[in-house]
Amino acid sequence: MRILISNDDGYSAPGIRALAKAMRRFGYVTVVAPEFNQSGTSNALTLTRPLQVQEVEPGIFAVNGTPSDSVHLALTGLLDELPDLVVSGINCGQNMGEDTMYSGTVAAAIEGYLFGIDSIAFSQIERGWAYLDDAATVAQGIVERFLEAKKGSEAQLLNVNIPNLPLSQLQGVVATRLGRRHHAESVIKEVSPRGFPIYWVGAAGQPKDRAEGTDFWAVEHQAVSVTPLQVDLTNYAAVRSVGEWLTARERKNS
Repeated sequence: MRILISNDDGYSAPGIRALAKAMRRFGYVTVVAPEFNQSGTSNALTLTRPLQVQEVEPGIFAVNGTPSDSVHLALTGLLDELPDLVVSGINCGQNMGEDTMYSGTVAAAIEGYLFGIDSIAFSQIERGWAYLDDAATVAQGIVERFLEAKKGSEAQLLNVNIPNLPLSQLQGVVATRLGRRHHAESVIKEVSPRGFPIYWVGAAGQPKDRAEGTDFWAVEHQAVSVTPLQVDLTNYAAVRSVGEWLTARERKNS
């Protein structure tokens, strides 16, 4: 197999190093990842300047751009052949609920999925890389199961969150849906040394929908959460009602 690995913590982060090592069990691994931390960049592509790519080690490329930039470059010209699998992570911190909308880790996997390639994002729940080797073993096991169960040619997109626990304490692997958070905490306003107001984005909201079956519920019960994702944002249930109010005036005047 040919496996492309990216992340949003940067090419030298412990998580991506551990993931690359684990994925070599399945085939040839190429790492194309941001030069520096790009957390929270979501699916951003850099369109206002050229991008630079440096092969810092054999098979490891650093990009002065976002995670989506990295995967996009890899798939549109940097690699001689398209990979069979795109894997992103292991992220330093959770990507659950609405986090997936902002996550550069998930965005890297989405970019692979948009090219019709099976893609999986891996994250640890807590920051600090505790039990990272165990998380890499979990990732390896999930990829192995995924490859064994894969049927058909349609690409799949998965978001995996792993509690920072030793393997012996993990309570299995479960399929989940995304939970929901309360809105983010208030912005933090400060004053710069030059006297100008500056603002820090507030922390993410606490879990709101943490019912059984959600990603929040799984990790709270020390289980690994595996959530299948899709990128079609259409609210199909509302298409008809929107169409009705859009044409209501025309019907009234006819």
